[in-house]
Amino acid sequence: MGQVGHWELDLVNNKLDWSSQVFRIFEINQDHFAPSYEAFLSLIHPDDRERVKHSYSDAVMQHREYQVEHRLLFADGRVKWVIERGNTHYAADGTALYSIGTVQDVSERKEVEEKLRIASIAFETHEAIIITDAQANIISTNKAFEWITGYAAAEVIGKNPKLLKSGRHEADFYRAMWSEIKESGQWAGEIWDRRKDGSLYPKWQNITAVKDESGAVTHYVSIWMDISDRKRAEAEIERLAFYDPLTELPNRRLFLDRLQQAVRSCQRSGTHGALFFMDIDNFKQLNDTQGHAVGDKLLIEVAARLKSCVRETDSVARLGGDEFVVILSEIGNSPIEAAKTAETVAQKILSAMRNPFNLDEHACHYSMSIGICLCKDAGTDTDELLKRADTAMYQAKAVGGDAAHFFEASMQEAVKSRALLEGHLRTALDKRELCLYYQQQLDNELNINGAEVLLRWFSADLGSISPVQFIPLAEETGLILPIGNYVLETACTQLKKWQRAAHGSLKLAVNVSARQFRQKQFVNQVETIISCFAIDPALLKLELTESVVLDDVEDTISKMRDLKKIGVLFSMDDFGTGYSSLSYLKRLPFDQIKIDQSFVRDLVLDKSDRVLVKTIIEMARNFDVEVIAEGVETNDQLIILQDMGCNAYQGYLFGKPVAVDEFERLVG
Repeated sequence: MGQVGHWELDLVNNKLDWSSQVFRIFEINQDHFAPSYEAFLSLIHPDDRERVKHSYSDAVMQHREYQVEHRLLFADGRVKWVIERGNTHYAADGTALYSIGTVQDVSERKEVEEKLRIASIAFETHEAIIITDAQANIISTNKAFEWITGYAAAEVIGKNPKLLKSGRHEADFYRAMWSEIKESGQWAGEIWDRRKDGSLYPKWQNITAVKDESGAVTHYVSIWMDISDRKRAEAEIERLAFYDPLTELPNRRLFLDRLQQAVRSCQRSGTHGALFFMDIDNFKQLNDTQGHAVGDKLLIEVAARLKSCVRETDSVARLGGDEFVVILSEIGNSPIEAAKTAETVAQKILSAMRNPFNLDEHACHYSMSIGICLCKDAGTDTDELLKRADTAMYQAKAVGGDAAHFFEASMQEAVKSRALLEGHLRTALDKRELCLYYQQQLDNELNINGAEVLLRWFSADLGSISPVQFIPLAEETGLILPIGNYVLETACTQLKKWQRAAHGSLKLAVNVSARQFRQKQFVNQVETIISCFAIDPALLKLELTESVVLDDVEDTISKMRDLKKIGVLFSMDDFGTGYSSLSYLKRLPFDQIKIDQSFVRDLVLDKSDRVLVKTIIEMARNFDVEVIAEGVETNDQLIILQDMGCNAYQGYLFGKPVAVDEFERLVG
């Protein structure tokens, strides 16, 4: 029985009251919804709305019980059936005062009714029927029998159903079938039969023995349906469930099953197998530049080459994207023998991948990174094997790709160390282990005019952690978002303190990560923080790397312009290290560009670096953009930069990043 709720409609004051059960049926939070007749109507399926209105108004006018079934339509497209019942109470003069009633969820009943209706139609339309006498001679058939078998009723009346036998079942099959019918009075199962034209087909058949009052069999009723379409559908469903539709390789689900089988086989035989985890090098670049259609062509060709490199007894699967796996079964009695075989197969795969791919009528070259893990430990489960092979694959990536690497204990230790570091990083903010250091920035007169804030982590358990270690980890895990927000708030807090003191003109440069900047609410976050701390926006400078800028240029421009409207400054960090800086600089509203320290480092000895830096400075001057050089460590570098017209400087020549107290002492 469905849920039942109660309602009352005050017709004088047009006030509708619902019980809590009504709210549950309508799936509405009663704290955020004011019931009214109009609001109730808005929840009804549009096709039923007028019928409900007329049903209720007619019941009120005719002084009779109100009852109607209708549908509710939810925002996600779901439909629920309810039945409304109610009675109206009237004043002595016949004026309708109020209606009270119930609403009941009848979706389950409607679903059952619908299924019964469909089943009835299907029975009449698709199922063949034969009725035989006690000796199993046919005495009656229906139209579906003729459609399915091709035999007219007149052709089979008086004959035994044996004429339909396919020849695919042994005599034992039929003996077992009749034994069950005699014992239980019925049999059901899948069986193959032959049509009049000689073609074979599968069917699902039910045979029931009809008995009289004495228990003697008088007739047999056989009902069946042609399940050819179902069998084809099952085969297709199996293909979709277990095979990748693009490459037709086994998918992750089937692969995991085969990997378990391979592990068990190795354990039983005492031999070793191997698992390859493979990833196409630079595949994302192909998708981004040539489109997914071309990327799909590459995946199909890679799948074909992988299959050609292994035995029929081995398994090749696609896990998703450009990730493939190979299972080599029983390739050696010892780890060394298995490793040699695995290395041979891996090199064969790498060699096959180095041959050009003909994609979109162009010859393209792509390579693959392979991680190899031997299936040798009886206690190692499939998840662990995958992790090891994946770890080894990233080791191959780390050396430039187009390589195969075996899993080693040192790799696993590195993974464990990363997990440990991540665990501590997740609590670093709460433990107040993160803090800001300040590296002074100077103008062309070598006066300190601000600083770049740099994040430092001093863990109580792990000691001092390099930003090179924890910043990329924060990016990967998403922790960079709360950390980035902390950095921005802390910097603005410091600017507020300086505004109240004697350092009110100092500017702070804050690095913004790609993940942080790409948030839809990033502009609002910055505006809120500036407003909260009531700082001068012109003292806040956000540093963006070129990779952040070029990820989505239009979105970058929009956000920069929104923030520049309130006075926030922007600096492009690591300028010159990318390939698109010059072409986009004229479109991006930067106030400053920062010459990367890699160019400053060899400025004295490398003529090409001097030419490049001078070009950057002159170009920035033409765009009316300030230039700051980072990584200045010697007086010779400083003199060259000053001669070139550089505007500002930062580096160890002037000071390392320091805590805020020491920085304030430097400012004086």
